[in-house]
Amino acid sequence: MVYICTANHNIGFLSHGNTTSNELSSSIYIPPTPPERMDNMILHRASERGTADHGWLKANFSFSFGSWYDPTRMHFGVLRVMNDDIIGAGKGFGTHPHDNMEIITIPLKGALQHKDSMGNTSIINAGDVQVMSAGTGIQHSEFNPNDDRDANTLQIWLFPRERNVTPRYQQLTLDPQDRINKWQQILSPDPDDAGVWIHQDAWFHIGKFDAGSRTSYTVKREGNGVYAFVIEGSATINGQALGKRDALGIEHTRSFNIEVGPEGAEILLQDVPKQLS
Repeated sequence: MVYICTANHNIGFLSHGNTTSNELSSSIYIPPTPPERMDNMILHRASERGTADHGWLKANFSFSFGSWYDPTRMHFGVLRVMNDDIIGAGKGFGTHPHDNMEIITIPLKGALQHKDSMGNTSIINAGDVQVMSAGTGIQHSEFNPNDDRDANTLQIWLFPRERNVTPRYQQLTLDPQDRINKWQQILSPDPDDAGVWIHQDAWFHIGKFDAGSRTSYTVKREGNGVYAFVIEGSATINGQALGKRDALGIEHTRSFNIEVGPEGAEILLQDVPKQLS
């Protein structure tokens, strides 16, 4: 199976290998109820995500993707795709195209081997972050290079601030100690700032916090909202209790508080423009 993003940002599937269109459609789960909205927040429970199980790929979709469509879950501002993928040992995505999208990959476990039409060949491991600015168009492939264990990755797509930029690739190894009980910036719009950079006024941070600790976050830019995703553990964000893989979108605020649950928590904050260009 291959993910496609065309110039008008329609997102879909192509089958490959032994995966048929019937198998794709039969593996789609549609949530029975829309997400809960509360004043300036929207709650996305892990159990309400779209799912697809193709054997070698087990995917969870925070937003409508491919054959899974929910009109109440299309995007959070410029955040268009957030897929939580488990890719089987030795399996992966064949060469496929993208354009006019900022594509961020964060491996949580294992590794992915990347090849693209710009000539880049690399392996990204858990603890790395990768970004591709698809711009005028690129092709790439992604495979799990390990034949004895699965890979778990977050793949995130943002609409760009400018269309038809020159495609680019960047990969960075992060120091895990820099996120212990504090926010580690992993992405920004500034090439000279910490982390990788993209063509969008967005900032990503990851923090790994001890049980019972408290912290806060200040939104980086007026007009931005924050999509908070609990990678592991539990936390209460802005008064809303969240478990593993739950997410909370927050807007129309300058800052918010976080209380970490009894088992600790690792949290990804995606600070993104709410207004589409």
